Parts: sequence; structure tokens; C-alpha cells
Amino acid sequence: MQAEAIAPAGAVELVRRAAALILDVDGTLAETEELHRRAFNHAFARHGLDWHWDRATYKDLLRVTGGKERMRAYHTRQWIAPPLSDPDIVELHRIKTAHYAELVETGCCPLRPGVAELLAAAKARGQRLAIATTTSHGNIDALLSRALGQRWAADFDAIVAGDDVRHKKPAPDVYLEVLARLKIDASACLAIEDSANGLIAASQANIPVLITRSMFFGDDDFGAARAVLDDLSGLG
Repeated sequence: MQAEAIAPAGAVELVRRAAALILDVDGTLAETEELHRRAFNHAFARHGLDWHWDRATYKDLLRVTGGKERMRAYHTRQWIAPPLSDPDIVELHRIKTAHYAELVETGCCPLRPGVAELLAAAKARGQRLAIATTTSHGNIDALLSRALGQRWAADFDAIVAGDDVRHKKPAPDVYLEVLARLKIDASACLAIEDSANGLIAASQANIPVLITRSMFFGDDDFGAARAVLDDLSGLG
């Protein structure tokens, strides 16, 4: 069952009551997934693989969290033997990450509507900010250095990426690690996510969730979310 988008005033109150806002990155702060898709295809071509992920294929693969995991899952589905070696996966991911950073640096992927205003307002109110994501630290830095400036990390009390934990979303590990670093109760926080996997991860950590629908996950089941919005406009 889909949750209906609530009135902006209700979402504003939900945001303002939180002692800490914990934000996902891809799809939540910016519509990055199309750039990730293009970067994967670039890496495949550079590595001599005849793979090409169109949007439909990539949308399906996004159910697998983590870039390396996504490539392994796709390879398995092709019934190709032997499997790609760990060094091959690492090299593909290195090429992909570097090209993603190049794409972001062109300025083609701005923050989604309302994100910058929300971050500024939270900082002015004295709310704590954190990041809980399955992407890598390099990808986070590439995006936010461009969007918020080189010193962006100083505004966040905790930054937990996929490689920092054993299990990626929909497991709650990134959120549990954020809570441990913030030393704060889950009920005092609000997670801002764009996908069902993110919603499940935060909910398993007992953190209330606000959903901002994104390009690839707009039709996910968000029935367990406290609020569902098309974007974050007006929440600052």
C-alpha cells in the first residue's frame, strides 16, 4: 500500500521536531543514479566487457545495493563462467567511480529542490546532520564538494558509507552506526530517504522516515514512511 503525500506543513513539523536529520545521498540529495548508470557503462567499455545497462536494467539492478555487489549480481544473471575475479570487480569499480566524479564535476547534477535550504535551516536551528548511505566516501565527496563546497563535511556530525559496515541497505547497519556515532536515540532522529531499501533500513533501526520520491524509486512501496513528498521544497 502506497503512503499518500502529506501536506507540506505536516512534513515541516516532522523535520523541525527532530534533533538530528540523517540523510541518504543517491536519489535523495541529488538525482545521481543516471550518472552512476552512465559511469558503469563507461567502465564496462573501458574494461572490454560487452555489457550495457539501459535504464530498465539499471532500475532492476538498483534493488541490489552497492556498486560492486550490483556488478556481481548482473554477472551471475548472465550465466557466464568463470565469475569475475575480485581484482576485476575492484578495477571496474575504480574506473566507474573516477568517471562518475568527472561527470559530477561538470555541474550536470545539482542538488534536488529544497535540499540546500533544508540543510541551511537545520544548521541554523542547531539540528545535527548525518549521512547514511550505501555509496562510497569518494562518491559522496565528489557530489557534495561540488554542491556545497570543499568544507561540506564540517557540517555533518557523522558520515557513514557502505564500506564502513558489514551489511548494506536494506540492512540497518549504516543507520545503527550513525546512531552510535551521534550517541542519540533513534526516536529523536528523522531519516530522509528515497527508496524502499532505505525505508526498510532506517525502520529496522527504529528511526522515523520521510520519503522524497526520486526518478528510479518513485513507485516503491512507502507505506511504512511517516511522510512521502515529491521533493524537499518548503521544508527549510
